[in-house]
Amino acid sequence: MTIFPAVLPRCFRRGLITALALAAVVCCVATDGAPAGAAEDRRPNVLLITVDDMNWDSLGATGCKIPQITPNIDKLAREGMLFTHGHVTIAVCQPCREVLMTGRYPDRNGGRGFQPIRTDVPTLQESLDRADYFQGIMAKVPHLAPQSKFCWDVVVDAGQLGAGRDPKLFYQHAKAFFEQAKAQGKPFFLMANSQDPHRPFPRSAQQQQKTAGKEGTPRRAGSSPGVTRVIRPEEVEVPGFLPDIPDVREEVAQYFTAVHRCDQAVGGVLKALEETGLADDTLVMLLSDNGMAFPFAKTNVYLASTRTPWIVRWPGVVAPGGIDREHFISGIDFMPTVLDAAGLPQVDGMDGRSFAPVLRGEKQPQRDHVYTVFHETSGRKSFEMRSIQTARFGYLFNPWSDGETVFKNESQSGLTFRAMQLAAQGDPALAARVKLFQYRVVEEFYDYQNDPCALRNLIDDPQYQAEIDNLRGRMHQIMKSIDDPLLEAFEEITGQESR
Repeated sequence: MTIFPAVLPRCFRRGLITALALAAVVCCVATDGAPAGAAEDRRPNVLLITVDDMNWDSLGATGCKIPQITPNIDKLAREGMLFTHGHVTIAVCQPCREVLMTGRYPDRNGGRGFQPIRTDVPTLQESLDRADYFQGIMAKVPHLAPQSKFCWDVVVDAGQLGAGRDPKLFYQHAKAFFEQAKAQGKPFFLMANSQDPHRPFPRSAQQQQKTAGKEGTPRRAGSSPGVTRVIRPEEVEVPGFLPDIPDVREEVAQYFTAVHRCDQAVGGVLKALEETGLADDTLVMLLSDNGMAFPFAKTNVYLASTRTPWIVRWPGVVAPGGIDREHFISGIDFMPTVLDAAGLPQVDGMDGRSFAPVLRGEKQPQRDHVYTVFHETSGRKSFEMRSIQTARFGYLFNPWSDGETVFKNESQSGLTFRAMQLAAQGDPALAARVKLFQYRVVEEFYDYQNDPCALRNLIDDPQYQAEIDNLRGRMHQIMKSIDDPLLEAFEEITGQESR
């Protein structure tokens, strides 16, 4: 077992317990399984499971019609509460996760794109460290930076998990972590990150190119595992924000193959939790970091960009089988909620607030909307966007749109966008759709209740001007309250300053 120098703060020990050392410790766990020095009033363990690039409606629990596509996540939903208005704050991986762990908008924590947060910003891990939580992370390790701000006792990188996609390895490493926490008699926080269904999808040309080697060369260590089920194109329902054409349908099927493997990884983590006898003492949350990596979803601020399947299981607190259709929750709310659940002090400077009262069955006022942002892509290209959404309407502000700048993101790789461009040559409606994706317009407004796929921009429709003005005004107030750098541009374009 690694012995830590007493003079070192735990936050600077990140990664000092390796997976090998952890396995050695597990062998020394007492046979009766009793945790040493367990407190009588034990704080809840916290298990955060994130999945990469999964749309809200990709689960059986949220309406996917492919039989048994996500049996493990569906079971988790039946055992807990599913939010229909759960959103991440920014629809791209690193900034999303840094929002979760700071409770602040990206402009206010420093992690606007793929950058580390500022060192003066408190993190959830620092608060849990002071409360003597045993903390670990599985995959997506570089997406919480700098390392000194995140107090991991155990680090399992993606390469140790089959590129963050191997269900068997998720099970093995999760079980080792839970056994170690149990042996130490400490509450734990584990962030387990499945890198499915992120591109490259299984059996896609992108995946084949990534793992290509000489004929007969074995699969590289750390490369993606195989799959136990292949979803066929005829099984899928193409999302309404995409055209239903052959190559799009083919790639959506590849995506759902990854969704099923992702569910198996989630199942492995939950099985390990159950087998170690810790499930009843553990608050579990599952969410995606953003929508699917297709046009009009990931790295944007549409409904399909930020809406996530957000599930909470908390035995003894959350009633099983609940669906919350009323309250909006967001990425900025994760840190204050965990602190509340753990009975720890709230941290000054957070933009979010705890939704633990909702988990306890209470109603919480002023949860009727969500404010989401976007700053830059993984390629460090800036495309500033803002959105405010209610249960029915969504207003989007895209100040980068000038009629000349062309939007580029990861979602344009693979089959779908090229197929859309090709089909658009003989389809004026699809051509207009492709043009909107590439060039956008400064303002968009959608009736998501009647048009959830955001196909009809109503910004110039006189019948909706009252609702548009209302959301413009609400966005203006939020931007002022958080000192949004786009405030001046927003006021100039919309005239809100004079109102």
